Amino acid sequence: MLDKFTAFVEQHLAGPMEKLANQRHLRALRDGIIATLPLIIVSSFFMIIAFPPLPQSWGITQFLSSHAATILLPYRMTMYVMSLYATFGIGHSLAKSYKLDGLSGGILATTAFLLTFTPVNIPAEAQDAAGVTGFVLPMANLGGGGMFVAIITSIIAVEIYRFTDKSKFKITMPDQVPPAVARSFEALTPTLIIILGMGTITYFLGFDWHTLVSTIVSPLVKAADSLPSVIFIVFLTTFFWSFGIHGASIVGSLARPLWLQLLEGNTTAVANGTALPHIAAEPFYQWFIWIGGAGSTIGLAILLAFRTKSKYGSTLGKTALIPAIFNINEPLIFGTPIVLNPILIPPFIIAPIVNGIIAWTVTSLGLVNEVSVNAPWTLPGPIGAFLATGGDWRAIVLNVILIVLSIIIYYPFVAIYDKNELDKEKEMAATQA
Repeated sequence: MLDKFTAFVEQHLAGPMEKLANQRHLRALRDGIIATLPLIIVSSFFMIIAFPPLPQSWGITQFLSSHAATILLPYRMTMYVMSLYATFGIGHSLAKSYKLDGLSGGILATTAFLLTFTPVNIPAEAQDAAGVTGFVLPMANLGGGGMFVAIITSIIAVEIYRFTDKSKFKITMPDQVPPAVARSFEALTPTLIIILGMGTITYFLGFDWHTLVSTIVSPLVKAADSLPSVIFIVFLTTFFWSFGIHGASIVGSLARPLWLQLLEGNTTAVANGTALPHIAAEPFYQWFIWIGGAGSTIGLAILLAFRTKSKYGSTLGKTALIPAIFNINEPLIFGTPIVLNPILIPPFIIAPIVNGIIAWTVTSLGLVNEVSVNAPWTLPGPIGAFLATGGDWRAIVLNVILIVLSIIIYYPFVAIYDKNELDKEKEMAATQA
């Protein structure tokens, strides 16, 4: 029965899912947003500096809190305008996939996105305490809230660029002209179309891109923060991985824009000193579900390293344990292997689902802080959980409990796996003898 199911998945699902993962627009979306992760990670640490996990009575804590507004400025100029950076990355990646100039694609995408905003003119008599006058660009939708508009306009801009290139509706310079200059002239036509088109739609027709898209997407954002959504995302990710398909790539490409909005909602709340509204932002998955990598495989690595009697299992465990501590588990996924392994697939799916249910419940009850910092994913679990929750020591306890729980879930399956490996080794030794 299992063999038939495996054959069905390989024949009917593996191919389409692989094509979906490599679809150029989804790949550009994934690459463009992932390119912003260094900014998200580094800017998140300014939250910890401004609001350190130290007693309020300490002098350093009082000093940092009194200068929090200044300390948070780098965060506001990165995380608060994240959609702007992602737009350039998406446009660059999509243009390169069409073998077009990536720099031009990124600039055109950014231009199209900015043309969805209407600057506000502040007259001199209405200037605020900071002396701000003239045209001001509203920043509310430059962060995670504008991510879906950024995706749409980036694709529109690059598709216009591709159309002008394929139809030869462009200015072509002689071969003697330097390549950089030639590319600039080739981008004139799509630039004209994008500026006139987007400007007309936004300013003359009065189309509000952000309100419309927000109305459409808000139910998805709300749903993404629910426990059923967490379970569904975890199941899909591990299910695809079980058959050798990069689950994180497929699911993450679709869910990451939603995760960014959830994370930005929490970071904004921290900066404003209000209650954090969301649970299931991306760091929640990293530090309370994907401990040791997809499938919560830190438990598997520990068991293989210290509890197996087979030479292969023990050697693999000791080799894979250090990478697993830093959330790298490809040696386990392809070494045991977990892929197409009927013994190890069940705990690979069950362990992270159970961890997700417990972590979501504990967080929703207020026993652990919501995540607000995108800590580097290669940190050991307890450290990453501590930083991601703004320095909540209870997150360390939860992370350790979930690691122990993953060990318990994997244990009976590893015992069966180890026995099979021992039988193989004895049979091989007897054959050689």
